[in-house]
Amino acid sequence: MHRQLGLDLPSRTALERDAFFVAPSNAMALAMIDGWQQWAGGKLVLTGPAGSGKTHLAHVWAEMSGAAIVQASSLPEADIPALAQTNIAVEDIPAIAENPEAQTALFHLHNLVLAEGHALLLTGTPPVQHWGLTLPDLVSRLRGATAVALEAPDDALLSALLVKLLADRQLTPKPDLIPYLLTRMDRSFAAAIDLIARLDAASIALKRPITRHLAMQVLDKDHPAA
Repeated sequence: MHRQLGLDLPSRTALERDAFFVAPSNAMALAMIDGWQQWAGGKLVLTGPAGSGKTHLAHVWAEMSGAAIVQASSLPEADIPALAQTNIAVEDIPAIAENPEAQTALFHLHNLVLAEGHALLLTGTPPVQHWGLTLPDLVSRLRGATAVALEAPDDALLSALLVKLLADRQLTPKPDLIPYLLTRMDRSFAAAIDLIARLDAASIALKRPITRHLAMQVLDKDHPAA
């Protein structure tokens, strides 16, 4: 059932391969994920803006490679030798920039995974040189890894992202909604995620479907007339 009249139904983020929209800004990253068995040194660094698809691609890779996915911040409490027995994706590594214990755990996981002959995917928002890590041996190993970036979105990718975010909330947009949003919104992944969340909240609060008129009201709050 699609939600059209402001009903607060649960949302589900679609992270399957078929839900990943391929565009020039992410085609190289997807190609690297598809070719994971040829990663130099068995590892890859994946970067890109918030909401650009890093987690989605990590799940795509996990599905095809049998990998586990962990957050970098959870590593101090993790069983590192057990994690190292399979391919593994470690997400949001910049989050441990001020956590020496987590950096040490990641260093040991990095070495054990590769020693066991498995593959390692590492993600973060900025380029790896700006991750703020302080453990020298870990920094040298990550900076030596092959890196691929998800780039800023074009119109086609932003449109697909908006449709996906609505679909995750069981919403089907009318034909005039997405083109209108593209002309008014800030052009970034994070802005798209925030906008759909605010439209959904307004729809629920007002018990109205998400239409161009509702979008106009929400966006006018961002850019009120002088």
